[in-house]
Amino acid sequence: MNYKLPELDFSYDALEPYFDKQTMIIHHTRHHQTYINNSNLALNSINSELSGKSIEYILYNLNKIDNLDKRQLLRNNLGGHFNHSFFWKGLSLGTNISISFKKVIEKNFGSFLEFKKKFNSVALSRFGSGWVWLVMENNNNKRLSIVSTANQDNPIMRKEISLVTSGTPIIGLDLWEHSYYLKYQNNRSNYIEAFWNVLNWNKVVKRFES
Repeated sequence: MNYKLPELDFSYDALEPYFDKQTMIIHHTRHHQTYINNSNLALNSINSELSGKSIEYILYNLNKIDNLDKRQLLRNNLGGHFNHSFFWKGLSLGTNISISFKKVIEKNFGSFLEFKKKFNSVALSRFGSGWVWLVMENNNNKRLSIVSTANQDNPIMRKEISLVTSGTPIIGLDLWEHSYYLKYQNNRSNYIEAFWNVLNWNKVVKRFES
């Protein structure tokens, strides 16, 4: 298996002034690339039924890897590759939430303002590095919840590993300091607020509907 760094759908300065060019370059070409390099090394050393499977399948079935060191290596690095690929696709300037999806948000959280407040609060409450997610839970009623995972964990890994609600991510925000420190220093709250200006609502709706 040989994962490659995905190209962005926009230039590195396209999200200015909210996400700065220098951070985007370093974040994409160094941090994300490192996760990919380490994932390829780990996967090519594992002889198991996971070989040739999709990244989602591997993350869902991490517990099938008997070697605990390699399992942790993939948890951190393949998780990082998936999370960042997901993150880039969810960014864009100039999109707006659709009326139909806003109604879904209101049904689950009472109002869009309450949804945004809860998302921001969960993001600010993450101690250290991690992510915050809007997740469609693994159930039949399309219930949405907001959760946070540590490091490069995500809801696809199931509750047994991620320790949060298992489900399909709809929105994800990187809370590692490397994603915002050059511009926002230690002010994570300003970075989180800036995120709402570059969230690709068109992609969010497609993820929910699919």
